[in-house]
Amino acid sequence: MLFLAVAFPAAGLLGAVQPATGLPAEVLQLTQFGPLLGVAAVAAWRPALVRRLLAGRPGRAGGPAAALLLLAGVAVPGLAAAGAALCGVPVAVRDPGSLAAPFGVVAAAQLLGACGEEIGWRCLLQPLLRERFGPWVSSVAVGLAWGCWHVGVFAQAPAYAAGFLTATVAMSVLLGFAWERIGRWRLPLAGGFHALVNLGLLLFLDQESGASGPMLLFGAAAVLVALPWVLTVRRPARTDSIALI
Repeated sequence: MLFLAVAFPAAGLLGAVQPATGLPAEVLQLTQFGPLLGVAAVAAWRPALVRRLLAGRPGRAGGPAAALLLLAGVAVPGLAAAGAALCGVPVAVRDPGSLAAPFGVVAAAQLLGACGEEIGWRCLLQPLLRERFGPWVSSVAVGLAWGCWHVGVFAQAPAYAAGFLTATVAMSVLLGFAWERIGRWRLPLAGGFHALVNLGLLLFLDQESGASGPMLLFGAAAVLVALPWVLTVRRPARTDSIALI
């Protein structure tokens, strides 16, 4: 698919040039804009398709479901951190004042980077696959692609990679079933959810340490938070209408 063929190498190139920019990775990772470049490539080929997918389907844009989705972005790292405390798993909790930039700047940059990713994963690829394969297959497939796109996790211990992939699949399923209730405004909602998760990882789970325990707890927390969305959503009928990119 064109999107993946551009998003993966673009992320690698952006990651390679980041050291030259002097931009701290804990503030913003340029790799996050690889999916945005993938969307741009598809838009150059199929502009009408991209416009339709980015617009979303008719439905409620806000309300309780949108608020619960953002709350889930807090719940995933929060539940993982609580599990670490209960299980005696060591984590290095960060003081927001110790970050490489003021916390407000970091939070805004994390939201920007998260939107750079989510415009590709959740606003283009996932709804495209949803139209062909339904919510389950599309959510799991995008979760796996999203997880594998973070190629650095495979340099860590197998348990670390397994925990991370479990988390990306579970969060992709959560977002996929959230869209069964929320038809529009996918980018700010998915970006907000993603940014909240990233901030939680940054402050409470020390994801860059490579420790497997916190990452396994992160995966388990993501599964638990996703379960209510899967169990309670009303699934509309699938539509098979377009060819894959």
